[in-house]
Amino acid sequence: MRSEGIVVTNSHVIKNADEITVILSNRSELAAKVILADDKTDLAVLKIQTDDEGLPFLKLRDSDDLEVGDIVFAIGNPFGVGQTVTNGIVSALARAAVGISDFSFFIQTDAAINPGNSGGALITMDGKLVGVNTAIYSRSGGSQGIGFAIPSNMVARIIDNALNGAKVVRPWLGATGQNLTPDLMKSLNLKNPWGVLVNKIYDNGPAARAGIKAGDVIIGINKFDIADLNELKFRIATLKVNKRAIILLFRNGKKEKVIFPLEAAPEKPSREVTKLIGRHPLSGAIVANMSPALAEELSLDPMESGIFVMSTTSNSAAKRIGLLKGDWILGINGKKVFTVRSLISSLNKNAPKWSLTLRRNGKVFTAVIGG
Repeated sequence: MRSEGIVVTNSHVIKNADEITVILSNRSELAAKVILADDKTDLAVLKIQTDDEGLPFLKLRDSDDLEVGDIVFAIGNPFGVGQTVTNGIVSALARAAVGISDFSFFIQTDAAINPGNSGGALITMDGKLVGVNTAIYSRSGGSQGIGFAIPSNMVARIIDNALNGAKVVRPWLGATGQNLTPDLMKSLNLKNPWGVLVNKIYDNGPAARAGIKAGDVIIGINKFDIADLNELKFRIATLKVNKRAIILLFRNGKKEKVIFPLEAAPEKPSREVTKLIGRHPLSGAIVANMSPALAEELSLDPMESGIFVMSTTSNSAAKRIGLLKGDWILGINGKKVFTVRSLISSLNKNAPKWSLTLRRNGKVFTAVIGG
């Protein structure tokens, strides 16, 4: 992607690799190092270790210029047989493919993509990169004409972060929402079921400061229409922090535009990741204060707050009582706890038995230990 040897592939391709080798078209093999890997988008940026500053590279094409029916070429190494080029058309745009990445917004193509094509280029007729092949839908394990590629506009954002020496920092909405149903569409007087209904607003977050309110319907951002929640998340993720965007709303039967500040999710409160120690049943649990920033990292509801269990160490008291990663600690011995510090304070008080109030998968329960 750059003449100095910048390479893009899928994050899952290089995950847990001890050594990475890039094979060029002239069959030369060069070592590479990871500059940035982003599991949320399933993209990774590598730097080939070479003194050659004149390597050939692909230019990016705006993936929003694509149309269904455009001819594309998929390049990869299917089944390890060697570099292979297949061709097809763009079958669909803005396709949701559940479970591939946090941003389910893909180019669908019928160009033959098989195991080994992951991280390969999807190229247009003018020789520009329009996507990175990442997954297929198949019952047999081979190509059935349904392949998915990450759009180049998302690729461009990850490359930009990597070359500027930063971790991936994405803007956040500061609100939660849901897709429209036919019933909601009728009640809101909407002609088309396009948009995202805003449910909750984070106090003093970007949505609140932009004037967005619960009950608004987000129908556009900048020049793009917003069909659903997946598209809204994708569009915001392709924008840069410390900029502004124009969001188009449907409110009280009318369209309104608001200026939306693009900023990272705040680390409030500080996460204070702590391994609990002592003579109590939570010893060995690793807990943290939930914040919008941590919720974004963990793909959780950014409106959540409280004490979150990150993990438990093996053979610990917390492990033995069945505490799980993803549990929320709500109270100790009948007293509510809201922060890691208040939790530690409660645990430092010796007790003949312990009453733990937890939330797991949306259900609250109390467990009594000892006594």
